[in-house]
This record gives sequence, structure tokens and C-alpha cells, in this order.
Amino acid sequence: MNPRTDPILEDDDEEIDRIRAARHRISERFGHDPYRLVAYYLERQTAREHRLPLPPKPKTGEGPTDR
Repeated sequence: MNPRTDPILEDDDEEIDRIRAARHRISERFGHDPYRLVAYYLERQTAREHRLPLPPKPKTGEGPTDR
């Protein structure tokens, strides 16, 4: 039985390489500054709040406090 639980990645895993390259390009757009990147995503989220679907309103007697 192998007690190791972490995934084993091959050095030549093309899919992982593509993900890393995409993440590097995104980071590069913001000067590798995580604060600028987060600020950008927060701005996008705020600008698109009106496009997010709202959860359905619970009917009378179906709320979490009505159990």
C-alpha cells in the first residue's frame, strides 16, 4: 500500500504546462503584482453584478428559520 496521497505530476505534462503559461501571461499583464490582479477582478465583478442571477426567494414556510 502506498501512503503517498499527493498527486504525482510528470515533468512533461503538456496540460499543466499550458495552465502555467496562461497563469504567467495573466500575471504578466499586471506586472506580476497580485494586488493589481485582485483589484482588476474586483472591478470586473462589481461592473457585472447586474448580470449575475439572483437565487430564488424562498416561499413562505420554506426559509431556513422555518424548520
